Amino acid sequence: MILEVRAEAPFYKNGFVVGCERTREGVIIDPGDEVDGLLAAVRDHDLAIQHILLTHAHIDHITGVGTAKDALDAPVYLHEDDLFLYDNAPQQGAMLGFKVRQQPPIDVFYDMTAIHFGDYEVRLHHTPGHCPGGVCLQIGRKGTPGKDLFVGDTLFAGSIGRTDLPGGDYETLLRSITEVLFPLGDDAVVHSGHGADTTIGKERKTNPFVLEYLAAHSGRRRP
Repeated sequence: MILEVRAEAPFYKNGFVVGCERTREGVIIDPGDEVDGLLAAVRDHDLAIQHILLTHAHIDHITGVGTAKDALDAPVYLHEDDLFLYDNAPQQGAMLGFKVRQQPPIDVFYDMTAIHFGDYEVRLHHTPGHCPGGVCLQIGRKGTPGKDLFVGDTLFAGSIGRTDLPGGDYETLLRSITEVLFPLGDDAVVHSGHGADTTIGKERKTNPFVLEYLAAHSGRRRP
């Protein structure tokens, strides 16, 4: 599998290019301010991008959608529960002191069926909590459970996504992590929206927010 990641100021948000090494088909995930770097990676690998996939619609994950759409003419996907955030991108930016242009309309709302490119498939998992329409993109070879998880801002190395933004909910987020992501396997690699990669196994054992939540919900004190 071809995998490239880029991040740029001011948010240093990770955007990804994932491609099939045999067919050269691929996807772009969460194009933001680093979109020019993502498009350069597409050209470097001579990829034909089939889909622009969004894990959610906070502005740092969508500011490059228009540029990517113009360059690639690929359909843009989003969970419908985050459409209110996507449609209000300029207002999101204004709240943070940034000027953000309105992005092009969403082409496809996830219906949670698999999406394909080349020899690979993307399995969708709804992971609300950071925002209502958050999803995990589980990528692997067709017919096999993928071990690469693109989780947006649901889970980070040693941390979790914030829940103080519109539509966020702490309990919902921790349920998404422990009931949706954790069953995907300890050896699954977590590609987060910010920071370094981690694994499900490491976060299950060491993530302080997870340990606190599990302790509280099992009747035990926090370790």
